[in-house]
Amino acid sequence: MQRSTPVDPTKMGTGRAIAVLTSGGDAQGMNAAVRATVRVGIYTGAKVYFVHEGYQGLVDGGDNIRQATWESVSMMLQLGGTVIGSARCQDFRSKEGRAKAACNLVKLGITNLCVIGGDGSLTGANEFRNEWSELLQILLKAGRIYISEEAKRSSHLNIVGMVGSIDNDFCGTDMTIGTDSALHRIMEVVDAITTTAQSHQRAFILEVMGRHCGYLALVTALACGADWVFIPEMPPDEGWEDHLCRRLTYQRSIGNRLNVIIVAEGALDRHGKPITCDIIKNLVTKKLSFDTRATILGHVQRGGTPSAFDRILGSRMGVEAVMALLEATPDTPACVVSLSGNMAVRLPLMECVQVTKEVTKAMAEGRFEEAVKLRGKSFENNWNTYKLLAHVTAPDVKSNINIAILNVGAPCAGMNAAVRSAVRIGILQGHNMLAVHDGFDGLAHGTIEPMAWGYVGGWTGKGGSNLGTKRSLPASMIEEISLNIAKFNIHALVIIGGFEAFVGGLELVTAREKFEELCIPLVVIPATVSNNVPGSDFSIGADTALNTITTTCDRIKQSAAGTKRRVFIIETMGGYCGYLATMAGLAAGADAAYIYEDPFGIHDLETNVEHLLEKMKTTVKRGLILRNEKCNANYTTDFLFNLYSEEGKGVFDCRKNVLGHMQQGGTPTPFDRNFGTKMGAKAVLWLTDKLKDSGTPKCRIFANTPDSACVLGMKKRAMIFQPLFDLKEDTDFEHRIPKTEWWLKLRPILKILAKYKISLDTSETATMEHVIKKRGTV
Repeated sequence: MQRSTPVDPTKMGTGRAIAVLTSGGDAQGMNAAVRATVRVGIYTGAKVYFVHEGYQGLVDGGDNIRQATWESVSMMLQLGGTVIGSARCQDFRSKEGRAKAACNLVKLGITNLCVIGGDGSLTGANEFRNEWSELLQILLKAGRIYISEEAKRSSHLNIVGMVGSIDNDFCGTDMTIGTDSALHRIMEVVDAITTTAQSHQRAFILEVMGRHCGYLALVTALACGADWVFIPEMPPDEGWEDHLCRRLTYQRSIGNRLNVIIVAEGALDRHGKPITCDIIKNLVTKKLSFDTRATILGHVQRGGTPSAFDRILGSRMGVEAVMALLEATPDTPACVVSLSGNMAVRLPLMECVQVTKEVTKAMAEGRFEEAVKLRGKSFENNWNTYKLLAHVTAPDVKSNINIAILNVGAPCAGMNAAVRSAVRIGILQGHNMLAVHDGFDGLAHGTIEPMAWGYVGGWTGKGGSNLGTKRSLPASMIEEISLNIAKFNIHALVIIGGFEAFVGGLELVTAREKFEELCIPLVVIPATVSNNVPGSDFSIGADTALNTITTTCDRIKQSAAGTKRRVFIIETMGGYCGYLATMAGLAAGADAAYIYEDPFGIHDLETNVEHLLEKMKTTVKRGLILRNEKCNANYTTDFLFNLYSEEGKGVFDCRKNVLGHMQQGGTPTPFDRNFGTKMGAKAVLWLTDKLKDSGTPKCRIFANTPDSACVLGMKKRAMIFQPLFDLKEDTDFEHRIPKTEWWLKLRPILKILAKYKISLDTSETATMEHVIKKRGTV
């Protein structure tokens, strides 16, 4: 939404006061949201107050409501839970309690309240806002506030909510603050359990949190390739006990040494009776005599360090919340700020609450299909992908279609998850799936073999590339490739990789004029830590690399905080793409992030050094500078190290750290496992449709239209297929990056949170969207 007149963001909050509180259950990432709210509030010229201990602190007042400073939110990003405390509050449920809270706010001139919590906390905030005028009248009659100044100054209350809940049970939002971190905790446990279960050929049943929402259980099941998942939104059919036992027995018969069953804590059967770990354990032990163990994770899921995603989500939401508060009028409905895809959105709070209640009602009335739909598109997509992969019986009739899968470029976490789901969906469609080892080299040299169901067992959680990958491009070996496509009778290609996969796909399409064998459908799935593939906002592997960098930065910051007066310069990967440096800068709280897309010169470096010299005069005596590996040919990491060392003499000393290939390794994060799984499945289903349009295997496939060779990418809110040729114009081939990159809009936030006096573009603001209409149209 465009504004007609630009507003100076540094004066938007002058004379205004904002209070921020966290309420209900804690969630990792809340501190990032608090930090961003405080710092952006101060940036706009507003006074910002902490409300300690949630609504109880609002009612009790006194020292519970304290003015925040820039330094008071330092070193909060990497902490789990909520530093300002949270409490369940009975007092706020009464009108007298809310009147006390209103009095405390009026006395401090606070008319803007930012609430971070679940649906109960946000509903309470809306009720508080609706009866604000009535509460002021009560206080005036009691003589607790004065009519002249205080009542006029506080005539209405603005409310903005951010959803902090590990359950991801708030409708209208893709992800709530804390959900991704909870998935990290769960997957750490699942990975640890998997190794011991394989050793002893055990069945493991794992209960995860989520109250009446199955999101955590569902994504965990997708991310670990579980044999079965029980979620409240979709209870199992009658006779599920026999079905479960058949599936576990079949898995053992094809050579699997373990079984994993995931149970949501609110799981029920079709009659509304709870399905617990103990019930399932007794069933499996009694009927199958399997060595079975049950684990209830409990509050482990709430704890620990927030993931990079939750820190960025919290930071972005904090910025949006402050803007929403300062732009609000008495007629603006209370809103929730959230992310939809990679876009910040504002949603009417009570519409979201209404839809959330509708889910519970639909489940209670047995309308389970509707309950899944009401949860939102993301939940529905996850459920549909799980259903596709959960049925392990291949069709009797084969399609006689051969689909080859190869990895291209540098390895990254999540590649194997994409291969696994592509192979299994292909087998379920009746296709023959072929493994091409070592990228285009393998396609040219014929290192190709068939893959059965069990071939990709356990691949979801493995990092790197099990197929093997190389950076070689196909142009120099097109003839050999075309011969092997004919020899192995390959009807379609799935190319999983980075920029080389994109360029390689283009080279194959260009060569179709000379080689008819290349006239087959192909799809490129972006998988690279650099996140530089045109046609997609996200690449498989980038989230894992981002978390690796963020964790390393946390340790380095801890070291710098201990020694004091120390600045660390860290070099990240990414080629010419500054995605990792920018996002890690946001997630780790860096003072600067140098990237190629945002050119910088000697004056910028001088400003950064002066900024750090000023920072050393405060209580925060440390610095963190990130540098993308190819941001500038002359301003190298060594140059920056020498510059900062020289200019900081006597004030701070410097250290440097080149992170290197550790960014490509490690086990994939839950996001990369889930993203890879969905991308692999969607790619093969699309190829199946394309092959139907291009002839039958007996007649020979012929596909040479531009839309028969596509990139499957995540764009804003949806996974879409875009022809490779259409993406050429948006590609800087010399620097191996797309010409438009969505995340560049986040760079001002990074600088503002590091206390740079820059201008934030407020000409474009998130629009208020209606959840009920949106649900029907998405």
